[in-house]
Amino acid sequence: MLYSKLPIVLLSAIASEKNGSTNSTIATYILNHLDEMKNIGITEFAKRCNVSISSISRFCKEIGLVDFAELKAILEKSELGWDLASQEKTFHKRVTSYSKKINDSMEQVANSISQKEISQLVKDIRSFKKVAAFGLMKAETAALILQSDLLMSKKYIYTNLAYKEQMDYIETATNDTLIIIFTYTGSYFDYSSKRNFLKNKDRAKIWMICGDKINQPSYVFQQIVFESRQDYASHPYQLDFFASIIANEYSLASKDI
Repeated sequence: MLYSKLPIVLLSAIASEKNGSTNSTIATYILNHLDEMKNIGITEFAKRCNVSISSISRFCKEIGLVDFAELKAILEKSELGWDLASQEKTFHKRVTSYSKKINDSMEQVANSISQKEISQLVKDIRSFKKVAAFGLMKAETAALILQSDLLMSKKYIYTNLAYKEQMDYIETATNDTLIIIFTYTGSYFDYSSKRNFLKNKDRAKIWMICGDKINQPSYVFQQIVFESRQDYASHPYQLDFFASIIANEYSLASKDI
């Protein structure tokens, strides 16, 4: 589990649940009371959320944790902070500076990606009947962009906002399925402690698209890495741009046939 990113997992739980649902209520309380969470036990926590203790335990497991004790330990190490994209003195200069950083990040992608790798990915998208694309929170926007753009080329792919649903899909998918993971830092699989799909020899073919070179996990078929400053100004724009490039190349390949 990537400790510093747990709040993002909680936001994902809220975004993918019906407003007022048990999981949404629990996640919302945690995010609104991060400091208080360090000093309360599971009984008091359940009381404050107006849910049962078993609901708390179930919630912890559904976001990839062992139990409430692990949730508490992770929350103690979680850090929130915002990196300003621009600190210029006037609004116009801040917007201009921010815009330049975004444009520069697009250039980084354009100058660092491999046509050969993208062509191979497009070939796989064409050949697999079952295709899915996933990302966590901001990175999921790239998956949604790819889904909507490919649909315009009459290719339907699956995605889901909830991280738990994404992991369930990956763990049960077999070798007739292609899965594309968008992850800005390359830490997508760090959020899950289950990894049941590792035991599946018949698992899906996984491509990972990221802005930071990582040690490629054995269950990932191939990484496509683009240059990135790994800052807030570039995220998620680089991933979104990359998704559009894939869709454009897919459309061109379709016309050539």
